[in-house]
Formats: sequence, structure tokens, C-alpha cells
Amino acid sequence: MKISEVETFIVGNPWKNWLFVKLHTTEGVYGIGEGTLNGFAKTVEAAIHELKHLFIGSSVFDVEALSLKMTRDVFSDGGQIQGSALAAVETACWDIIGKVTNQPLYKLLGGSCHEKLRCYANGWYTGPRTPEFFYERAREVVSKGYTALKFDPFGSAWRTVDRDDFALALDIIGAVRDAVGPDVDILIEGHNRFSAHTALQFADAMKVYQPTWFEAPVPAQNIAAMVEVAKRSPVPVACGEDYYSREQFAELLKHDAVHIIQLEPQFLGISASKQICGMVNAHHGVIAPHSAQGPICSVVCAHLNMATPNFYLHEIFDDFNEPWEEKLLDHPLKVENGYLRPSERPGLGVDLDLEELSKHPYHPGNWLPLYKDGWEKREGNK
Repeated sequence: MKISEVETFIVGNPWKNWLFVKLHTTEGVYGIGEGTLNGFAKTVEAAIHELKHLFIGSSVFDVEALSLKMTRDVFSDGGQIQGSALAAVETACWDIIGKVTNQPLYKLLGGSCHEKLRCYANGWYTGPRTPEFFYERAREVVSKGYTALKFDPFGSAWRTVDRDDFALALDIIGAVRDAVGPDVDILIEGHNRFSAHTALQFADAMKVYQPTWFEAPVPAQNIAAMVEVAKRSPVPVACGEDYYSREQFAELLKHDAVHIIQLEPQFLGISASKQICGMVNAHHGVIAPHSAQGPICSVVCAHLNMATPNFYLHEIFDDFNEPWEEKLLDHPLKVENGYLRPSERPGLGVDLDLEELSKHPYHPGNWLPLYKDGWEKREGNK
């Protein structure tokens, strides 16, 4: 069964344009995938079509060879753009393989390692950056059954902060802890914001609120800085969503400093993601994949997590996106009392509603400006 054509679709979600693909085969079976990348939807779309001469005519079963063609053979480091293009196509191949074999994706990746997946909520704090607002919204989140939630309390901070902003961030963390009580995991998102010394100042100050992790406290490209912070921080550090190759994870893991790894299947493809999960396991670490793109990305992560022994937490944005998001897929994921299971349907277990997709056109302002005041409202940058 060979790949015959690829279609691409961009959906204008206000805070991040979502890019989806539909991969066709010579025998009429098709698969779907996602290539969303903040601020680069059109660019990744162009990359998919520019590279399609490398995968049209290939067997959908040869996913490793396809990956080499789209990365090694190009002999250029296209970073997250190239990785997103690869992941979109490779995911669609796995979807087709599942349909042909009549198996859900997670069974092709090793089978069920868990009865269900514990989820953490993200994207729930769309509003003013005040302790009062975060307190009320956090209470609403736990009332839905979530036992873990993540948030960025740092506003538009970059590298350093003044004393008032430092105090406000801590007040927000404290307000969330007060709202959810001592038994709920709170996860602090750093978004690569800080220098090492600022990150460590925050880590020391937030320790009293017992965060489960401090995520991406410094830029991920500087692995030495990430390792320094992880070794000195009293709060566990989590990171990995920025990396797009096995080699980057190998460099991070050899230091045995970060043990919560947030790989991004959207930049790696499913095959490499599964291999990296094994690398993390060998270093006695756990995975909590980044699942903050579109709804297909969340489905992929659910299947990967179900088949991974060292899975820790599953990220959920879907409960806090635009209400029309659930109409994009025919069988969207459903979180029940803070947990979910991937579908038992073949492949990914979902399909795109092309009519609904067409109602939400691309807009260049649909991206998340993380260093602009008010980005938390997720209104884009129009």
C-alpha cells in the first residue's frame, strides 16, 4: 500500500493556527495527522508539499525509511519546522497502518500499560493576571475532577523580573495552592523565560507551595543551563518540548539531572517518540509529553502514553479551547473525572470533519505571543 497524495488544512484557532494533513493511498485508505507549530502554520504546510516528492510512492508501513528520507536525506537541519512536517506525515501513516490491521494505535506501539491516563489541565487561566482570578479558575478546574493543573504565573517576563513582578508571581502560585488544597499537583510553567539565577530564585521562593515541577525554567537550547538549574533547584525540573531529535534528548539525559521529560511527538514523529520514551526509561525518568497543539496531537499523545510504562501525566488543553474544537473530530477525547483512555477504534480512532474545518479560516495573527502583556488571554496577536 503506497502513499498517493497528501492534502493539508489550516484551521484558524484564535491562539494558534492548527495544521492538519490527510494522507491518501493507492488502495483508497487514508490517514490523518497534525503539523501545528506556533506562528509557522503556512511554513510547515509549504514544507510538507515541498518534501512530498520524498514520500509519495512510499509504502505506508516503512515509517522509519520515510523518516530518514524527510530528515537525513534532505541534509539540512530544518528544526521544528522540518520535524512538524515529518510528524504530520508519519502520524497519518500510523493511522493508516492501524486501519489496515484493525488495531488502535497504542496496541501497535506496545499495547496497554495503564488502565487509564491521569490528566493535568492547561489553558484554564484565560483572563487577568491576578491572584483572585487564578484562585477562582483553579477551583473551577478541580471541580471538574482534575487532580493536577499547570499554569504560567510570570506574565511577559524575560530573563529577569523586578521585585513587584516577582512578588505577584509568587502570590499567584500561593493563590492556586490555596484554591486546590494540599493534595492536588500544581505544575509551574516557565516557558523558557529566565536566566539561570532568576530561575533558581523563583525555585527557592516557590518551594513552600510544593509544586510538582518547574517546567522549562531556562531556554532549552542551553542544556548546560538547564542541567545547572535542575541540579540546584529544590523543585523538580521538567523540560523537552522544544527538542526535535534523539540526539538532543541524549545530550540532556546523560547528565541525569532532569527526570521529567516532556517530549513533543509533534516535532519528532511517533517512532522517534517511542524510542525516546525508552531512553528516558533507561535513565529512570518519566514522560509527560507536550500536548498543547491541536486535537490530533492530544490523541497521538494519549496513544503513546497508554503504551509507555514510564508515563507520568497527560496534558489537556481540549477542555479549555474554543467550544467548536470538539466538532473538528468525529470522536474527540473525553476527560472523565480527571482521566481518559484513547479510543479502541482502529488507528488514531478519530477523523476530521472537513466541513467544520472550513468554517475557521487561517489568520496570521493566530499565534501565542508569550512575551507580550496579556498573552494569557489567548486572543492571538491581531
